[in-house]
Amino acid sequence: QVQLVESGGGLAQAGGSLRLSCAAAERRFSSYAMGWFRQAPGKEPEVVAAISWSAVNTYYTDSVKGRFTISRDNAKNTLDLQMNSLKPEDTAVYYCAADRTSGDVLRIRNGLYDYRGQGTQVTVSS
Repeated sequence: QVQLVESGGGLAQAGGSLRLSCAAAERRFSSYAMGWFRQAPGKEPEVVAAISWSAVNTYYTDSVKGRFTISRDNAKNTLDLQMNSLKPEDTAVYYCAADRTSGDVLRIRNGLYDYRGQGTQVTVSS
């Protein structure tokens, strides 16, 4: 089991920024594709962004393109999500997820992963 721990959530005003981080206790982190999901109350989980093991390939859902940036540091076993120009509709619990099967973004962008963190709440006020 891979332990993933998210941090950085909180309250922001519309138009503001937050940066989420995910720390992985896994020596094979650098070979995993990683991603961020979110789930708003009463809604299904949604893939927000994904990044390949090498960071060469990334994926963003349409609603966050141009506002969110996913990045990773394989030396530190960390995954980040920089969220700018936040909107109230970004309010959700955000989870980081790991795909050990494939190093590319395809599985995560289709909602598939092997491990997931406990999540961190992001609340955006209007």
